[in-house]
Amino acid sequence: MRLLAVSLLFSIYSFVTNGQSSQKRDAVLERKLQTALKGFRGDVGVYVHNLKTGVTVAIKADTLFPTASTIKIPIQCGLFDKIHKGELTYGQTLIYKDSLHYDDGIVGSLKDGAKIPLSEVVMLMETVSDNTASLWCQALAGGGTAINTWLESNGFRKTRVNSRTPGREADRTRYGWGQTTPREMADLMTYIRQGRAVSPDASEEMYRNLGRQYWDNDGLSQVPPDVKTACKNGAVNQSRSEVVLVHAPHGDYVYCVMTKNQQDESWERTNEGFALLRNVGTLLWQHFEPKSTWKPSAGYEKWW
Repeated sequence: MRLLAVSLLFSIYSFVTNGQSSQKRDAVLERKLQTALKGFRGDVGVYVHNLKTGVTVAIKADTLFPTASTIKIPIQCGLFDKIHKGELTYGQTLIYKDSLHYDDGIVGSLKDGAKIPLSEVVMLMETVSDNTASLWCQALAGGGTAINTWLESNGFRKTRVNSRTPGREADRTRYGWGQTTPREMADLMTYIRQGRAVSPDASEEMYRNLGRQYWDNDGLSQVPPDVKTACKNGAVNQSRSEVVLVHAPHGDYVYCVMTKNQQDESWERTNEGFALLRNVGTLLWQHFEPKSTWKPSAGYEKWW
């Protein structure tokens, strides 16, 4: 039993430190990204990992940033840990109460006493980033403390839930709902993809949820629509973030872009943060798929 525990800890350590020792730096891509980031009015962190070749780029990749809605990936992990332990059932029926209301999203617009499956609440958290659904899931997962314990035990040392989590009030004031680094958020997406989060079957279902993204007008808009992706993005006034795993023809790659202290706090498509997410999405697709002739149609922006 002790040997199994040691082996598991070594496996987790090997995953999380994957790169600090064995990954190869892509100097060409790093120069391209540095050029793309030049002039941005705020702080930016980027982490890119080609899962086939092992090459990486890390630009402020270990700096803490606000998660905004990307915190909903760790929340999902904490929730599925409860399901895996038999404390919840994925298909169980929940009853919505007005006391759960946070905003007027889909779940927050339900009538008091309405019935909804837990699986649909999770889907709405990940797909449309419904905030009331997400806070409900956070509570069902045992709260921020339980989710943070899962993160710590799985080797994610910097990613934390702050909101509604005892002892993390100062962090919430500084970072909001949660905090993470571009490297850890990209690694967490990879962790799920590789079947390591909670269990292989839990990881598979979580990854399916992350593959259904309504908010596809940022970095995702720069990837052909017939290419499979998993994604979560987030935005608050001074921060824009996106983590994406792309199943590209010549090999999967994962990346995370995060900003903070943005001077541009607008909510238009032209916001510097949103534009940066699109620029990085384009740059990475063209770098890893140089022979691709695909590009967004000339009129696609009119839909947004």
